[in-house]
Amino acid sequence: MENMKIGHKIQEYRRIHNITIKEFAEITNLSAGLISQLERGMGNPSLSALKSIASALKISLASLFEEEVSNESLILRREDRNTIYNPDQKHILYDVLTPSPLNSSVELLLMNLSANSITYGDFSSHVEEELAFILEGEVSIIFENEEFLLREGDTIRILPNRGHKFRNDMDKDVKVLFIKSKPNY
Repeated sequence: MENMKIGHKIQEYRRIHNITIKEFAEITNLSAGLISQLERGMGNPSLSALKSIASALKISLASLFEEEVSNESLILRREDRNTIYNPDQKHILYDVLTPSPLNSSVELLLMNLSANSITYGDFSSHVEEELAFILEGEVSIIFENEEFLLREGDTIRILPNRGHKFRNDMDKDVKVLFIKSKPNY
């Protein structure tokens, strides 16, 4: 399957630049036979061969393995959202708003914190940075030593590994939109 992606990228490059397999082989210092095999989804290229191909294509090595993504697959319809509940499954839930045909460097979540409740468990901390935007209501963010009231329209930046939780003292639900960066490994 990976070779099919690589082969397709080589074919596309050759088509756009109007070059033959032999010419591409010369650019990469690889054999025309290997290039032909890869274009047909066959062959077993070495790491150095993959580096040569990526260099010739002017893309990163990782990009050789990325799937082509259609524009339509980047849309997440409301009815197709995943919902995440905390273990008690009572007072808080997150709607995952990020379309996911492949890994993204950001994640978008919508939290609904029930009236007169607090986020589940101990202080939460993450390896990623996150932004929280208060869509509806008022909510307190509690850090280990400080507490701040956030109102509708406010945004807070939560740094990595900073322990925090949210408390809703209102008689109605609060909606908070989260944008989380995700580490790229």
